[in-house]
Amino acid sequence: MASNSNKRIIFIDLMRAFAVLLMVQGHTIDTFLGDQYRSFDSSLFNVWYTIRGFTAPIFMFTSGVAFTYLLRLNSNPFSQNPRVIKGVYRFFILVIAGYLLRYPTHLIFDFTNVTHAQWMTFFTVDALQLIGFGLLFLLILSYIGEKFNLNFYYVLIIGTSFFFGLFLLIDGINWANYIPIPFAAYFYHGTGSYFPLFPWAGYVIGGGILGLYLAQNPLAYNSKKFTFSLLGISLASFFVCFLIHLLEDSLYGIKTFWTDNLALIFYRLGMVLILNSAMSYIAIRLKTIPDIVQQVGKNTLLIYVVHVIILYGSIWIPGFGMFYSKTLNIPFSIMAALLMVILMIGMVVLLERFKSNNSKRNLAVKIESSRSRA
Repeated sequence: MASNSNKRIIFIDLMRAFAVLLMVQGHTIDTFLGDQYRSFDSSLFNVWYTIRGFTAPIFMFTSGVAFTYLLRLNSNPFSQNPRVIKGVYRFFILVIAGYLLRYPTHLIFDFTNVTHAQWMTFFTVDALQLIGFGLLFLLILSYIGEKFNLNFYYVLIIGTSFFFGLFLLIDGINWANYIPIPFAAYFYHGTGSYFPLFPWAGYVIGGGILGLYLAQNPLAYNSKKFTFSLLGISLASFFVCFLIHLLEDSLYGIKTFWTDNLALIFYRLGMVLILNSAMSYIAIRLKTIPDIVQQVGKNTLLIYVVHVIILYGSIWIPGFGMFYSKTLNIPFSIMAALLMVILMIGMVVLLERFKSNNSKRNLAVKIESSRSRA
């Protein structure tokens, strides 16, 4: 049983570490790569651009997997599950951090000189707010499932379908005409939000389906059946994507595949599941993984916040992107991305080493104190 649990942890840690480091390199190259090198005639740029389009869904899906796995691994009722309080705390931390990264004034409480453009930037819904609300929705759905004695798989599937299926309808409404912009920003792209709830929360909740399966099936890694099941589901997702695209083309005679539509949602979901399938196959073959992989996976929020500040800065600290935005060629942009990844890993290593040394000192103090009392 221990080995199976270990492999399950390996799979999740691999996904979390890969997702956040993939996001780090994507943001870095996008910040520094000059416009003259952003040509779809280049195979290298095509590959990078395609991969970057899957970074956010991977990051969000993985967040849902890890959170639901830990939530449902505890068999206590919802009201007694310690992961519920931790999840609510995580929600507030993510949302607050998301807004602080775009805070409009360095004077903290003086907003007299804040421009309309700065307010719009502040209200933008980015990855952190989206994931925070995605985790909150997972908690709410878990409560509903327990309260009404519903199959949690069906609850999660309905939740995922809700955010995916209503996307076209919700995004077509100018919500700023009906509700205040801070709230409208969560519903559509019209205010400049990168990741409104529709469809993006669907990836977080969809990850919860896999997280639930992992929590309920500790023997899933005894064979390759799980890996091939994920692969089969991903192929089914691609097939649905193809059908939607074909239907759209035959009915309207237009091709809008690379815009946000239902076909692209299923295409992204298929790619995310293929990656999960690959990572689960790797996890089967590995007995252990370096501690740094688990440490990177545990510190995804820290890595996200620090690398964003380094690249884009904040109202208090200028970022490198303010001075060198889109100024580098391809080799130097790749070097910058590698340097950023190494810097983030090094930061995590130093942090974990500091935590370890500090805990050892505290333990030594407790032992010495107990001896003196004796």
